[in-house]
Amino acid sequence: MGMTDNVENLILEHLRGLRAGQDRLESEMREVAARLTSLEASTAAGRRDSAHNYEEVIRQQSSIDQIKARIDRIERRLEIAG
Repeated sequence: MGMTDNVENLILEHLRGLRAGQDRLESEMREVAARLTSLEASTAAGRRDSAHNYEEVIRQQSSIDQIKARIDRIERRLEIAG
């Protein structure tokens, strides 16, 4: 029976080692998933910022176009268009 006990203890020791490794991997996977979620949120925020900046550029261009049209009308009225 002494030999059987040693074999069982050895098997249990290996199973505990495997379980500890699995627990460690699961913990690391949770950390990776959390970091990925953070990265995705950051990317989405960057895209929102970029879209907002593009919207602002379009708004400014529209204002510039309106000012240019007004200047063109003024120059035509004053007959200084060139």
